[in-house]
Amino acid sequence: MIETHHLSKMYSRGLYALNDLSLTVAQGEFVFLTGPSGAGKSTLLRLLLMQERATSGELVVGGQNLAQLKRREIQEYRRTIGFIFQDFKLIPTRTLLENVSFVPEVTGVSESQQRRRAFQVLKWVGLQHRMGAYPTDLSGGEQQRVAIARALVNSPTLVLADEPTGNLDPDLSLEIMNLLREVNASGTTVVVATHDRELIRLVGRRTVTLDQGKVVEVA
Repeated sequence: MIETHHLSKMYSRGLYALNDLSLTVAQGEFVFLTGPSGAGKSTLLRLLLMQERATSGELVVGGQNLAQLKRREIQEYRRTIGFIFQDFKLIPTRTLLENVSFVPEVTGVSESQQRRRAFQVLKWVGLQHRMGAYPTDLSGGEQQRVAIARALVNSPTLVLADEPTGNLDPDLSLEIMNLLREVNASGTTVVVATHDRELIRLVGRRTVTLDQGKVVEVA
């Protein structure tokens, strides 16, 4: 699903966020990325989402070399990816239903389909009864469940999560991870960046440890 070959990202002369990184994630796998702050975890996720481009090396996702994608193809590619942020990034002036249906809205899906899809994923995360509420009405764990629903509304083949439990207590963190395990069980590839070693231990999936932009351990 994901292959990196000697992938590097340099932000300034001699300062590498990723340095000659080679890594493979299989279709349908659940993988943790871990390591200290500045290790390159978030940079790799940004490259996968095509928010940035690599300085050198290859990044291949689903058989596509991302360096070769044209501008119009980048948008099509991004529709196959769900992204979950640590700070949720929900729109405070929109209801839960509107937050989740925003993704299909910008991709040209009809209004009736937007609402149907949004309701389905909100039901899956157990929040369909609150679809008319606003993000500020919710707890942190509920907001992150809405963020997961939004990431899944387009039925992505790949879900990326950047410290998705960083603002949550241990019990809620495990609840969010269990939702992501269910996502993975349906065949979706899941890559989660996290500092939380205890959570990684509890979930028990392949773990790639980065340090100074390099893979230093795979367990």
